[in-house]
Amino acid sequence: MWKGSNPMAEVPTEVRSAGRIRTSGLSLGAGLAEDLQQRPQVDYEGVIEQLFNHVSGLDELPKPLDPQLEECAIQLWNWAVTKRVGTAINKTQKAKVRHVACSLLYCSAPDNPPEGIVRKCILMASKTGRTWLDCKKSQLADPFLTLAVKSLEILYSQLTSRGDGGSDIDASKGEVERDLLRVLSYQAESAVSKGSQQEAVVCMQRCKDMLARLPKEASYLSLMCYNFGVDSYNLKMFEESSFWLSQSYDIGKTNRKYCPGPEVQARVLRLLATVYLEWDCQQFQEKALNAVSLANKECMSASGLYLKIRILLRSGALDEAVTAGVNDQLESDAPLEVCLSTVKLIMSADRETLAFDNLKRVCQHFESSPELSAASVLHIEMLLQRGKELLGKQKIEDIITGHYTGKQLTPQSLASLHLLLWDKAAKHFEAKNYLEALQWYNYSLSFYKGGQMEPNLAKLQRNRASCLLLLKQLDKAKDAIKEAERCDPDSIFTQFSVYKMAIQEKNIEKAVEALTAMGRLAKSPVSSKDRLLVCENAASSLLSLAAQIALENEEQDTAMKALETLCENSSDEAYVLTALRCLVRLVLSTMKTASDEVRNVRLEVLLSYLKMALQKVSKCNTVPCEAAEQHIEDANWFRKIAWNSALQCESSPGRMKDFFLLSYQASLLLSQLCPPSRALLMAQRTCLLMGAAASLELCRKSPHSVQTEELTKALENIQVCTEVWKTMSASGNFPNDQTNTLLLLYEFEARVKLNDPKVETILESILELENVETQVLETIAALSMEPPAHFPLLCKKALRVALSLHKKTPDVDMARCRQCVHSLIQLSLPSGVSEVEERVLEEVWDYYEEALSIIAAAPEDFPEMESLWLLTRAWNTGILLYSLAQYPEAEKWCGLGISFLRHLGSLQESYQTQMSGLYSEVLDRLDRAKKIHVMEE
Repeated sequence: MWKGSNPMAEVPTEVRSAGRIRTSGLSLGAGLAEDLQQRPQVDYEGVIEQLFNHVSGLDELPKPLDPQLEECAIQLWNWAVTKRVGTAINKTQKAKVRHVACSLLYCSAPDNPPEGIVRKCILMASKTGRTWLDCKKSQLADPFLTLAVKSLEILYSQLTSRGDGGSDIDASKGEVERDLLRVLSYQAESAVSKGSQQEAVVCMQRCKDMLARLPKEASYLSLMCYNFGVDSYNLKMFEESSFWLSQSYDIGKTNRKYCPGPEVQARVLRLLATVYLEWDCQQFQEKALNAVSLANKECMSASGLYLKIRILLRSGALDEAVTAGVNDQLESDAPLEVCLSTVKLIMSADRETLAFDNLKRVCQHFESSPELSAASVLHIEMLLQRGKELLGKQKIEDIITGHYTGKQLTPQSLASLHLLLWDKAAKHFEAKNYLEALQWYNYSLSFYKGGQMEPNLAKLQRNRASCLLLLKQLDKAKDAIKEAERCDPDSIFTQFSVYKMAIQEKNIEKAVEALTAMGRLAKSPVSSKDRLLVCENAASSLLSLAAQIALENEEQDTAMKALETLCENSSDEAYVLTALRCLVRLVLSTMKTASDEVRNVRLEVLLSYLKMALQKVSKCNTVPCEAAEQHIEDANWFRKIAWNSALQCESSPGRMKDFFLLSYQASLLLSQLCPPSRALLMAQRTCLLMGAAASLELCRKSPHSVQTEELTKALENIQVCTEVWKTMSASGNFPNDQTNTLLLLYEFEARVKLNDPKVETILESILELENVETQVLETIAALSMEPPAHFPLLCKKALRVALSLHKKTPDVDMARCRQCVHSLIQLSLPSGVSEVEERVLEEVWDYYEEALSIIAAAPEDFPEMESLWLLTRAWNTGILLYSLAQYPEAEKWCGLGISFLRHLGSLQESYQTQMSGLYSEVLDRLDRAKKIHVMEE
């Protein structure tokens, strides 16, 4: 909509002064003003702001002030004028400088200022107010506009007081009145911007009262009122808009010589009619028609005639009145485009018969026009809108025939017809009426020549192929797809059509090739010619649909290939996560009946999917609130899948470890997306514990050369789990929970296999636990001596504590006590030693006493072979001591061995016979040895 420009185009105006006055030392901003004029450009903003803050309001400034302020004000004003050109200072900064300069001038003026100062005040005040209005700051403009009016009144009074001064005085008074009119119009503009309608009306009325003496200002005032009307219309303030537009028209017709031309007057009236139409057409029908009729009388135009018909239709006028309006259009030689728009308008008002009648008349009127084909297309569109498809098809077939007999449509009309045909075909396709959709696409195809190369033709052939595939006309569909490939082979939509055809033909190799091409094309940006028809996620949508088509045709591997292609090439996390969910479900569904070998392969594939899913979810941890809930659900879903998958890998500790760690990582992501709950912390703890256990189990089955890395990873998991457990322990009570024990046990195993000296500290921590179980200590003992570990002292310490705890239980487990004693003796008296320390003999003797007490407590439950083992070890120790000439100790240990004979069962007689003879021989030798020893002494 046309709107008038600023009625007062400002010209840079300098204020003249009598001479240069020194400004150094001036009060109230004078120093800042001088500083501003001397500073480089980069420092303007700060000084201007300081100036403005010093002189923020006229009422706040004391008076009188230093008379040199007048010169300071003039210099500051002129500086702003010189900086106005270009970008040295912006509009707001210029307004602030003028604000300061004008304020200083008024403060420096005497109570009865001479005419020269008054004129300077008028100039500065009016321009300062105007500048603030341009900055949309009417509150700041108002005081200066008021000052300008007062100064103009003072000047007019001064001129009048001179009496009859001749033509010069009259001319000066005329200039004052013209300036006053401008300032009053500014005040009206300010009032309108503030919504003060009555204030604006008063100001404008004063301006109108002055038009008799200033007839040349009528055009200016008319344009000003028009602009007020436009602003009010844009704000939907129809009452105010109608007032100002009426004022604009009334002022415009006061003096034809100086007022706007008929084109401008017609424009004002058309907008006034539009205001009445949109305000309340039924209530203001007559006013709207009168306004548009006056507009057409002022200056006939196509837009005015169209607006009249629009008003007639909205007000429910008779068909005859509307037809008369159409006749006016035809008689005024309105363009065909406008006439056809009028026909559409009539049709949209549900006047079908009238619309078709007038379309016929329009076609007759423009019978010789080369643009008449647009009317034919509109005729088809109207027929289809009213459900007259048969008549529409006949009209289309006539146009096709004419297309090949010299009556071709214009390119623009042909493009419109194609869109119309495609839209109709798409609606039938959505309704699953594929045969009908194909017919409408075939109509469009009829306008293309054989061998024509055009992207739109490729789209058309793809759409035809979709219909033919669903109609099971595979040969025709294949031909359509070949044509699409010929026209646009590098389109992802073309490759999708190739894919659909390959699936129908069970040509899996070709389907995979098409998916590969789709993946490659998915990385390319959507071309401009496709951007109007598809969304940015078209590639992801097509690949998702490709997977669905494969599943519907029981081609699961192909479906997985389509989903994998989507995951590899899509940047949309939502699409990728949905695809990964589908892939996970598909893999899980195939594992139930798969062989162990295939199952292991599927588990590796599943592991890769879960890793990719967690990477995608991790990128979404800073998401808008509305999407956070979905990402929480995704992370939790993949966490549970990883957990359940880990439980299915009992035979593969390495894979079990990987799944548990993935489940832990998913729980960490959940902690970032939402406050961690107790259940989530427990899940993290369990994942880390199970992962560490799986790592240790993997080490047990792996060669020593590859254990170090796994053990180090296990230690890292244990440390993290320890921190999680500390957090959990601090937030609640967990009675009878074994987490701490398991953590220490796992850490002990990892460190003992790494030959880490910290194992002693770990054992001490275990022993400090409340109610430590004997099984834990026995496990510690076994781990201490399990190759490559060799920590016999730690082993014996754990066994001794375990034995002590066993003996303290109400129901002593003699079998486990016996095993502890056995292990302690075996560690202290290893086989094949050539000497034994006295300290060790004393220690082992204590263990034998423990063994004898166990036998005494339950002689019938003590295994015969265990008694034989104890007998043999004691006897052999005695023989060793005998060989070392430790005769008393030898006799002691051999006697200990003999004492176990009575605990043998079926073997007692055999061993008693052998050992009695040997024992006698040993005793004889011992006696001789003792005698020789005495003789030597």
